[in-house]
Amino acid sequence: MEKNDQLLMQLIYMFHTSANQGLGKIADPNGQVIRNLEYVSQTIDLMEMLKVKTKGNTTHEIEKLLDGMLSELRLNFMDEGAKSENKVERETKN
Repeated sequence: MEKNDQLLMQLIYMFHTSANQGLGKIADPNGQVIRNLEYVSQTIDLMEMLKVKTKGNTTHEIEKLLDGMLSELRLNFMDEGAKSENKVERETKN
């Protein structure tokens, strides 16, 4: 694999890890679990931009990796957003 392909994959993994931290799925480097859905939304947008801008200029392996990670993050983002809405609903009813 070419060096630039490896670096691109590393960047994609960094975004993915960072988004999972924002979803509260994994702890940050300080060991804290903090949810920040706005940050996750921005990270997903950045990854989508990378997908658009690199289309046809990367390997099939990288495209498949990026597609899979984006799908996973979108589903988790929607799930976490629904949890937040349900929590707010329950709090306002009480």
